[in-house]
Amino acid sequence: QVQLVESGGGLVQAGGSLRLSCAASGRTFSTYRMGWFRQVPGKERDFVAVITGSGGSTDYADSVKGRFTISRDNAKNTVYLQMNSLRPADTAVYYCAAGSSYQPYSGRYYDLTSYNYWGQGTQVTVSS
Repeated sequence: QVQLVESGGGLVQAGGSLRLSCAASGRTFSTYRMGWFRQVPGKERDFVAVITGSGGSTDYADSVKGRFTISRDNAKNTVYLQMNSLRPADTAVYYCAAGSSYQPYSGRYYDLTSYNYWGQGTQVTVSS
């Protein structure tokens, strides 16, 4: 069982930056690929970024490429999402998710079903 706790959300002006953190419980953090997703009311939860267990590979949604950076510190059981040049369209609840390397995996890291555990979410609001 893995518990995920996000932090770092808040209100920021357009063009500003925020860094989200997601702290994970457990001793096998490095065996999980970690993803960030976001959701606005009435819409589906969308993929934002993913990082492999070792941290050696990342990928991003086209809408955030060049502005967001995902990273992880396996010694601290934490994954981060550095968000720069924020836009009002980035306003959403941001969720981190963990996908076990020991579970069947389709390779579709942008798919919600590729993750076994989810955090409670943190609100990011970008004002214009």
